[in-house]
Amino acid sequence: MQIIRQYIEDHKQRLLDELFELLRFPSVSADPKYRADVLNTANYTAKKLREAGADNVEVCQTAGYPIVYGEKIIDSTKPTVLVYGHYDVQPPDPLELWKTPPFEPTVRDGKIYARGACDDKGQFYMHVKAFELMMQTNTLPCNIKFMIEGEEEVGSNNLGIFVKENKERLKADVVLISDTSMISMETPSLETGLRGLSYLEVEVVGPNRDLHSGVYGGAVANPATILAKMIASLHNEDNQVNIPGFYNDVVDLTDDERKALNSAPYNEEEYKKDLDITEVWGEKGYSTMERTGTRPTLEVNGIWGGYIGEGAKTVLPSKANAKISMRLVPNQSSERITALFTEHFARIAPPYVKVKVTPHHGGEPVVTPTDSVAYKAAQKAISEAFGVDPIPTRGGGSIPIVALFEAELGIKTVLMGFGLDSDALHSPNEKYDIYNYYKGIETIPLFYKHYTELSK
Repeated sequence: MQIIRQYIEDHKQRLLDELFELLRFPSVSADPKYRADVLNTANYTAKKLREAGADNVEVCQTAGYPIVYGEKIIDSTKPTVLVYGHYDVQPPDPLELWKTPPFEPTVRDGKIYARGACDDKGQFYMHVKAFELMMQTNTLPCNIKFMIEGEEEVGSNNLGIFVKENKERLKADVVLISDTSMISMETPSLETGLRGLSYLEVEVVGPNRDLHSGVYGGAVANPATILAKMIASLHNEDNQVNIPGFYNDVVDLTDDERKALNSAPYNEEEYKKDLDITEVWGEKGYSTMERTGTRPTLEVNGIWGGYIGEGAKTVLPSKANAKISMRLVPNQSSERITALFTEHFARIAPPYVKVKVTPHHGGEPVVTPTDSVAYKAAQKAISEAFGVDPIPTRGGGSIPIVALFEAELGIKTVLMGFGLDSDALHSPNEKYDIYNYYKGIETIPLFYKHYTELSK
């Protein structure tokens, strides 16, 4: 431990400067105008892997953005850890809500504010620097492989192809991912499961053109109004998703599992204060911890139609659209839920409009074993670094490739994240504590140490 902490202390400013350099790349995978920046980020990531000591580093081309691969095989008889992360980020919009530019990292109160600071540049780069630390101190105890992709924020469409075509290259004993969160630095936690995802777009079309709302209003159905009514009907009075068959495959927690989940520290008043809301909302009969980690949901991510510019333009819009995501839990299938939604949305559409549902991407829910050698190694690493045992939790987000790794490579994943739920992921003013960044670099080598020892 002393060697680890001393290395971090000796290189503290450089470790931070390199992360800042990475954060300055506007690697927005969803917007084609950033294509050159995304590619430059991949090249920078490869460069830093080489400098850290990785062998066979390659920027692997795909039909979309490349996957950066690197490895260090010290002994074929020792276990191998496959590290996954992503260098692409969410769009920064709306820009006017950022206090400082999203791609110019700024430190305020010990926190780094920038798009990608936590999701996932700050977190995946901890692994690169932890690897560098182990190489420089001659303490790498096992083999390591890196796979850092550039399409996570748009569904990882090409990752599955890459994994299927490179099974031997990616052969490992466990996947290690830091793209999740902890309860707090005082109460560290390890996520034992993630929700799945079905993400789609809907369109409601009425007349063949925008109409004068005075001439036609009241005589022709307004697609924006109809869409609002249809979306409102997707939840019932108990805030359950109102789609037939939606809950058919849901596996409910046992009483003991619910008790354990709700034993994690949670202060509802602080939760509401942080979000500036007066009351929480959700499915009747469940706590906030259960709603965000173990229950399926349906959320509107964006909705638009008609005139939204400055001033007035009195039109009845020709069409209206919305983007919708559904978070799924074991044993729900993203393909089945997408089909159920599509059928239901068409069924509830009134005859005076036409509807279209376009699926974008999805992923399956996963639960990671808590009795595995890798999970126990993560527990020991966090306990040693933080001085307290981590609490097992369920994550509300989705990392679709976790299920892919299990299906294609036959290996489980350890979710050892160092972010916080309050880090404003996907929102303006995303942040990551400098303390968390250094703490991750400190903890990761301990995982390798304990994993290697427990694997004997």
